Amino acid sequence: MAVRIKRIYEAADDDDGVRVLVDRVWPRGVSKDAAQLNYWLKEVGPSSELRKWFGHDPDKYEEFKQKYEEELKSGKQQEALQQLKELAKDSEKQLTLLFAAKDETYNQANVLKDILDKQ
Repeated sequence: MAVRIKRIYEAADDDDGVRVLVDRVWPRGVSKDAAQLNYWLKEVGPSSELRKWFGHDPDKYEEFKQKYEEELKSGKQQEALQQLKELAKDSEKQLTLLFAAKDETYNQANVLKDILDKQ
């Protein structure tokens, strides 16, 4: 199944397929109805400490990516990543990873997409 990423502030459409929010914190200004989520896997998001350290600074992205991938190897984050992998594998529809960050390139959704594309 194809995996794509999309800002949660963009309107939902039929092409989104299964919509999964991958942020640990609920996005400001978005109602649950407007989000039209199938899942909110908040545990798969980066830890608060890592998120704050990164601050979507492009110069820190490669280091962020390495640290985030390490976080995803244990605990609740690993369980949530496994659930996300199963969604990607089991669904016949498009899988859309939703995120709130303004930066569409340097964010956790891109890291997760890379992981899912490699499986």
